[in-house]
Amino acid sequence: MGQHTFETDCKCKECNGTGLYVGLAERDGAAVVCHTCKGTGKGHIKITYEDFEGREKREDVERVFEVNCGIVVGKGKDGELALADFGGIPYEEWLSGGGFPAGSEMRRFVCPAWHAQSTMKEQPKQEREGGWCLSDLGLRFSACRLFGCKHECWEKWDADGAEASAS
Repeated sequence: MGQHTFETDCKCKECNGTGLYVGLAERDGAAVVCHTCKGTGKGHIKITYEDFEGREKREDVERVFEVNCGIVVGKGKDGELALADFGGIPYEEWLSGGGFPAGSEMRRFVCPAWHAQSTMKEQPKQEREGGWCLSDLGLRFSACRLFGCKHECWEKWDADGAEASAS
C-alpha cells in the first residue's frame, strides 16, 4: 500500500487570488489584507493519501444503520436496549453487500417522514384519519399529533411500498 502526497500552489480561496479580503465589515470600497495568504493571493494545497485497495474491516462494529436520524444509538445502561431495537442490519450482512430491507429503519423512534428526510429519500405523504402528516408544516416530527401512533404511519408506508413494487 503506497502513501502519496500531492502538493501545489493555487489561487487563495479566501480572497479569490486578489490578496485583499472584503467581508461583512468592509464597506464602501474598504478591504483588508487577506489573513490566509498574507496579501500574496497565493494559496497552497497539500493532500496526503493512501492507495485504495478495498474496504477495510472494522472490529468494533456490530450493527449498521442506513442513517442516524439524530438520536443516540447504543445499548443503554444495564442493557435495557439492544442495538437491534434501533433497527439496522448486522455488520457482516452489510459488509457482504446486504441492503437495508423494510423494517431496518429506526421505527421505534422515528416516523417514516423523519426517516425519509434523514436518508434524503422522497418524503411520504401520509394522509391518515385525523389529518395529514405535520412534517409538511415545518414542525418537529416529534411534535406531530400522529407521532405517538407512528406505527400506523409505518404500516401505511409498508403498504404503499408493497403497492409500488407490485406495479
